[in-house]
Amino acid sequence: MSNILFKEESYKIIGACMEVHKEMGPGLLEILYKDALEIEFQLRGIPYVREKRYDVKYKTYKLAHHYLADFVAYDKIVLEVKAQRNISDGDVKQAINYIALAGSPLGIILSFGNKSFEQKRLIL
Repeated sequence: MSNILFKEESYKIIGACMEVHKEMGPGLLEILYKDALEIEFQLRGIPYVREKRYDVKYKTYKLAHHYLADFVAYDKIVLEVKAQRNISDGDVKQAINYIALAGSPLGIILSFGNKSFEQKRLIL
């Protein structure tokens, strides 16, 4: 049996997401799922930072624009919230870039757009 990276933490995060999806259903704006997820994280005692800023550098220069992670949970898991129907290849590529910028070994795309909650784990 393979080891799952941050198994316990991931299980708690996904449980919180499933509760949000159960209560809210699909079809809402992404920001509403983020707001509800923040409340659910608080209720469950899941440590998180919302919209954590990551600066981007080019050579030795800090670029004018930066990346805001939707959430970083447990100080090590980057969470990207989506409200569309499917997780696309573009979503995966974007999330991989964000996870690399954050220097995290794990990211999870959280998709609230379908009848059932979906998630995709990305390990770098």
